Amino acid sequence: QVQLVESGGGLVQAGGSLRLSCAASGRTFSTYAITMGWFRQAPGNQREFVAAVTWSDGRTNYADSVKGRFTISRDNGKNTVYLQMNSLEFADTAIYYCAASSGGSLSTRKNDYPYWGQGTQVTVSS
Repeated sequence: QVQLVESGGGLVQAGGSLRLSCAASGRTFSTYAITMGWFRQAPGNQREFVAAVTWSDGRTNYADSVKGRFTISRDNGKNTVYLQMNSLEFADTAIYYCAASSGGSLSTRKNDYPYWGQGTQVTVSS
């Protein structure tokens, strides 16, 4: 069982930066290989992949729309995953969700992630 809690969302001006955090806990979290992912969903849109990182060795995968602007990282000692978002645009406005998947596939498919946080709102203003 894995529990995920996001934080760090808020209102930011276009061109600004924001860092999201995802605190992970659970009895089996540190026992198995795992991929941590960030997804986002704007009103009227599907929930889409943003970035992923393998917990053990730090391999990463990014959506084309955020490559070069967003950075995913993890602090194993704190059981926390981060999403550093720079050069934010209005199109980045969405609810951002942290998710966990078994294995190290760096999957972009939301159905491959059985564990999800509650989401945190990111709003980018002009």
